[in-house]
Amino acid sequence: VVAVSQFTKNIIIEKYGVPEEKITVVHNGVEEKNFIGVVGVPEFVRQLKKNGKKIVLFVGRITLQKGPDYFVNIAKRVSEYMDNVYFVVSGSGDMEGKMIEDAARSGIAEKFIFTGFLRGDELDSVYRSADMYIMPSVSEPFGIAPLEAVQQGVPTLISRQSGVSEVLSHALKADFWDIDDMADKVLSILQNDVLKFTLSRQGNKEVKNIDWKKAAQKCILLYSKL
Repeated sequence: VVAVSQFTKNIIIEKYGVPEEKITVVHNGVEEKNFIGVVGVPEFVRQLKKNGKKIVLFVGRITLQKGPDYFVNIAKRVSEYMDNVYFVVSGSGDMEGKMIEDAARSGIAEKFIFTGFLRGDELDSVYRSADMYIMPSVSEPFGIAPLEAVQQGVPTLISRQSGVSEVLSHALKADFWDIDDMADKVLSILQNDVLKFTLSRQGNKEVKNIDWKKAAQKCILLYSKL
C-alpha cells in the first residue's frame, strides 16, 4: 500500500488493520510552473489592494474535511483586531451555504468574497495577490493547495492534521480546532513584514524540492524492490 503521508499511513494501520511493513509513504508533489504571462488580477482584488486591504485566502472544496467553519471562526477573531482584512474563498462544495450563513451570523459577511471555483491563470493571480493562505483542514491526507500557495510566495498557515505539514518546514502550523492559535498566527503574518517576507522567500525555495518526479522515483524504487 502506498500512502501519501505518514498521517494517512497511521490511519490505514489504525482503521484498516494493515500491517505497518506493508505500507510505504510517498508524499505528493506540486507541478513546476512558469509564471510568465499570468493574466492580471481580478477587479475585486485590484480594488482591495488599491485601498490598502489585506487578503487572507482559502482554496479548496468547501466541505467538512477542509474546515470551512473554522476558517470563518478564525476570520471573526482576526477581524476583532484588524479591520482592513478581507477573506477570499475560492472553491465550491456542500458547505458553501453554511459558510455564507456563518459569516453573516458572525457579523463579518461584508469581509468575505466567494469567487466560486477558480483554476489556471485566474487562480494563480488570486494566489499571488494574497497576503497569506490558510488550510484549516480537520483531516487532510496530504493537501496540495498549500504547496501551490508557497510556490507563489504566499505565507502559509496549515493545520497539523495534514500530510503536507510533514514536508513543509517554512509554513506556520496549528491544530485546526485551536482558533486562538490560528488567529494569532494570522495576525503575526499580517502585522510582521519580516516574518511575511521570510516565510515567502524560504517557502518558495523549499517547495522547489517537493515535486512529482521525486514521488515517481520513489514509486519506481518500490516496484523494483517488490
